[in-house]
Order: sequence, then C-alpha cells, then structure tokens
Amino acid sequence: MSADPEFLVQRVLYRDGLMLIVDKPAGYAVHARPGQSADRTVLEYYFDGLRFGFPHSPALAHRLDRDTTGCLILGRHPKALRRLGKLFQEGRVEKTYWAICRGKPEKPAGTIDRPLVKRTNKAGWSIIALTAEEAPAYPTAKSAVTTYRTLGTANGLSLIECKPKTGRTHQLRVHLASIGAPILGDPKYGDLIETDRAMPLMLHARQLIVPLYPKKLPIVTQAEPPAAMAMLLKAINREVDATNQESTP
Repeated sequence: MSADPEFLVQRVLYRDGLMLIVDKPAGYAVHARPGQSADRTVLEYYFDGLRFGFPHSPALAHRLDRDTTGCLILGRHPKALRRLGKLFQEGRVEKTYWAICRGKPEKPAGTIDRPLVKRTNKAGWSIIALTAEEAPAYPTAKSAVTTYRTLGTANGLSLIECKPKTGRTHQLRVHLASIGAPILGDPKYGDLIETDRAMPLMLHARQLIVPLYPKKLPIVTQAEPPAAMAMLLKAINREVDATNQESTP
C-alpha cells in the first residue's frame, strides 16, 4: 500500500469545480467500514491530498469493489455530490467496464436481467442471481440489469464489455458468472480453477460518460487497464488477429 498521502494526485483523470475522476488501483476499499476510521488500505485516507485548494476533501459519488480498478467519481463539495447523486439515481451516468472471463457466453451480446439477493451463511455472505421464476420467493431481492457484448475470445478467455443499468453489489461478477463467463481472479463466483482465482480480479471500470452540465456535452473519461490486465488483453488481441488472418482468403 502507498505511504504517500498524495499518491492519488498522479491518478487524477479529470478535474473541474464540481468533480474529480480518479483511476482507482486494485487492493483498496473505497471507504472504511462503519465505526472504523480510514487507514492506508482505504482510498478515503488519501482524499485530503485531492483538495486542490478547496477547504474540504472530496467525497465518494459512487463505489467500486476493493479489487476493481478504473474510473471513480468524487464530488468536491456537498452541492456537487447532490447533483452527481441525482444523475446516478436517474441512471444518466453511463458506466462501461471491461472484464476478462473464463469461457464465453452462449450469446455474444445481450442483456442480463436477473434480480440479486444477498445470502448469508457460516462462511460469510454472497450475492445470488435469481431467475424470474425464483424472484417472487425472495422479497429482499433487488432488480439488476446489465448489457454486455463480447469484444474478443482466445485460448478459452473472453474480453467482455459490460454496461450496468443498475448499481448492485457484485452485480457484474454475479451476472457474468450466471451466463457461464466468470471473471478471472474472482475469489467467490463462478466455476473457476484455483489458478484462475489466484489471479488479480480482471474487472476494470474503463469509461464514464457524465452529463454533469445541462448546456454542455457530457464529460467522457477513460482509464487504461492495469498492467496485469493489459498483458492478457494483448494476448487475446494477438490471437484474434491471427485467427482473422487465417480465415481471410
């Protein structure tokens, strides 16, 4: 973990008077647990280094899982957070993720519309994707919708672009596992072998489109994938290129 309280300054992708977009690294929870103060393993610990002359630190406008990387929005003051919160609530922030998955979906593109419910047992908790027939039996289930398309496949792996229409806990991980394409590095969901689970989580918040200002074009921000993911992407792209060349008459 970083010892530099301003290490996030180097990861700022966008900045204006209302919001910051930072490139979140893997391995950091975005906020501390209830009743605990933020430490060096928590991204909030470093927000004071992102004031850029403002009187207060920015705050989270949404969340990413600890091991998910990429675009994360911070509001720079309460008014900005209210505006961003309204955009997220109305589903007007377009989020695009890249995931490298084991296997490939039966359909190369489509919509996953499966409610999610939290299940707790002695080993902890997990999220379950329900079918339409199962959902009525779970009154605490929440609707969850993800659109996806497969960008490339090679050597048993798929690069899948996902656009969640809702923002549920572990939504992309559970939804992709439910269509037979669990994300590499996922410690919990899908049918993965031990070496697949031992990898870093290959889920990256690639792009955000934020219509923050009514009379201006939306703000479009992208984050490059981390090194481990970039290496796999190159391998997939090389294999796809080679396959395309072989099939060309």
